[in-house]
Amino acid sequence: MNSLSVSSKPLIFSLINLIFIIFYVNPITARHSIPFRSKNLYPESIVWDQSAQHFLISSLTYPKISSVSDAGVVETFIHDTDLPANCTINGITIDKINRRLLAVVHAIDEEQPHFDALAAYDLRSRQRLFLSPLTDDDVNADNPIRPIANDVAVDFKGNAYVTNSAGNFIWKVNDKGESSILSRSNTFKKHHVEADKLWSFCGLNGVAYVNKGYLLVVQSNTGKMFKVDEDTGKARLVLLNKNLTAADGIAVRDNGDVVVVSHHTAWLLKSDDSWGEGVVYDEIALDVKKFASAVAVRNDNKRVYALYGNVNEPLMEGSNVEREEYEIEEMEWGKESQEEKIWIYVLVGFGFAYFMFWRFQMRDLAKNMNKKTA
Repeated sequence: MNSLSVSSKPLIFSLINLIFIIFYVNPITARHSIPFRSKNLYPESIVWDQSAQHFLISSLTYPKISSVSDAGVVETFIHDTDLPANCTINGITIDKINRRLLAVVHAIDEEQPHFDALAAYDLRSRQRLFLSPLTDDDVNADNPIRPIANDVAVDFKGNAYVTNSAGNFIWKVNDKGESSILSRSNTFKKHHVEADKLWSFCGLNGVAYVNKGYLLVVQSNTGKMFKVDEDTGKARLVLLNKNLTAADGIAVRDNGDVVVVSHHTAWLLKSDDSWGEGVVYDEIALDVKKFASAVAVRNDNKRVYALYGNVNEPLMEGSNVEREEYEIEEMEWGKESQEEKIWIYVLVGFGFAYFMFWRFQMRDLAKNMNKKTA
């Protein structure tokens, strides 16, 4: 009876190992794609709202922010009709500490008066808390370039940081809505601009806050990334192994890795020295026709989504175009998947080795027990 009991255990362990290999070494995975419809919305920015478990997206054509569920259901979240005429929403982010939604407002029509601002909305009531004008005192007859307030990031104190793509500087807006210029560093203007490209007009673009006290900012027309001190505004170039051509959106995962998207490529970046230097660890080719413009990290901090908003259409063709279909698509990194599989194989190997050792011990034990009973 003891021999039978002992000999049945290896069979049980073999079945457990087989189940482990089937379900973990060869998992069935699928890229999460969320198609959604909204006439002429042309979403430009995206953020994941963990509290409500939905995405929030801005609009390049309307002064509104919409929510998108996992099922692709679109609802108007905020429609601020009190904003000046012809204003649109560029970058958006969530201030988790103060439960606010921050939105960059820009008057895109060049025939209209200049207007750039940061709007703050309460996430629960959806009421506007403040509208902080973003101005540039250097705009004059000798320097007629109008600002383009583009993207926004927020720190743990409620301070917001907004990029100016035309003037290559960064505004800072405190939690009360008081604005100033954080950085007008010459470092932003030292690098070659791809003058013949569609994105040549766009300087500083995507911005993300890192909890060690600095910002990471990408520059579209040079493909460079900068590290900017949140207090002094001092900027330095992050040394990378390749340019991030036409870089647009940027997001930081909890493990410190950074994801940057352009309309054609998504890059996964890593750094071992707090972004003095970094490497492009992996990259994914995106659908150029759908023109990705932003990236969001979901609350598990590994799932990263690109926003296909086709924003090139209204920028190039104006109001003569119409579109209803857009998409939010999860990105899967090949190298990370390979690493995970390697670790799974290692664990299975250890488990199998332990199983063989245990089986050998049990066999000897069974022999000894049989000898005693005999």
